Amino acid sequence: MTQKVAVAMSGGVDSSVAAALLKEQGYDVLGITLQLHDRKGTGSTSFDSCCGSSDMADARSVAETLGIPHYYFDYVDNFRESVISYFKESYLAGETPNPCIACNQYVKFDRLLRQAETLGADYLATGHYARIENNGQCFVLKKAIDPDKDQSYVLYRLHQPQLSRLLFPIGHYTKPQIRELAHRLGLQTADKPDSQEICFVPNNDYREFLAGEIPEGQRPAGPIRHKDGRLLGRHKGLPFYTIGQREGLGVAVGHPLYVTGIDRRSNTLVVGRKEDVMASRLIIREVSWGSGQIPGLPRPIQLKIRYKHKEAPATLDAGSEGMFLAVFEKPQSAITPGQAAVFYEGETVLGGGVIDHAI
Repeated sequence: MTQKVAVAMSGGVDSSVAAALLKEQGYDVLGITLQLHDRKGTGSTSFDSCCGSSDMADARSVAETLGIPHYYFDYVDNFRESVISYFKESYLAGETPNPCIACNQYVKFDRLLRQAETLGADYLATGHYARIENNGQCFVLKKAIDPDKDQSYVLYRLHQPQLSRLLFPIGHYTKPQIRELAHRLGLQTADKPDSQEICFVPNNDYREFLAGEIPEGQRPAGPIRHKDGRLLGRHKGLPFYTIGQREGLGVAVGHPLYVTGIDRRSNTLVVGRKEDVMASRLIIREVSWGSGQIPGLPRPIQLKIRYKHKEAPATLDAGSEGMFLAVFEKPQSAITPGQAAVFYEGETVLGGGVIDHAI
């Protein structure tokens, strides 16, 4: 019996090729495109980033080219509740969020996976650069073949029931190979540029977005203090700053300044030198494990603390109150509360969590 696969088609080249590859492999393929946000309240009349109207048209056109059914669903309210609200609340709490991880957890691999099941699909496929393998004991998430495009970091929360129902067809290809395949298959998205922005933030200006969404975040202004205690100036509202930030501080002391701390209780922005944002130890909360089981600890791992951060050697151990402690072999820059800390062993993602704070 032919297995049915629902492909999340964003209108980009990656998901287009994912659908085409699965059809070539003999699956019964259908496409699903989601509207995740609209332009209301963006303050921009030209805002049309990822998952905008032009992307929906491209996805529909590719589906027609491939001769597969195409479905459209409005997830605007769900996306606002589970992703945009989290994005705002994280900044208000003095942390730096990763909305792609929240979108994957609550939208794509939760509600959309259930949506695919209602359409009779055995699997859900996406255009993510990652791989899923069965090691004989469980399904494991692994890095993509292309290290420059690997997206395993934003997928670390996937668990066994999800991993067993997901397909990542392009994880075994490089980006140039994907574009070559798109040309060979005659897909109109072959040369479409990749989206580099937060999909719901116009012009990739999150500060302007926050100013419109949470105007209370701009008030009250508060003190900017050097780590040595000196008062240097006034900040514009703590949600507009992130650990390690150098630009836009509005103060000068004769050497470069970096945000080293965000103190919500005293409404203080703390700044210091480059070396002041270096740390080796961090506490991680809300940890999830791909296998569903906590591995033997302590254990050596490779730890990644930002999407563009190169993972570095560390030791992971259990902490107190359900948290975990990671200690890097060498200090790392700007360990940022709210960002994900993802644990790797070679090519395999063991799991990950949310950075609570650096020590």
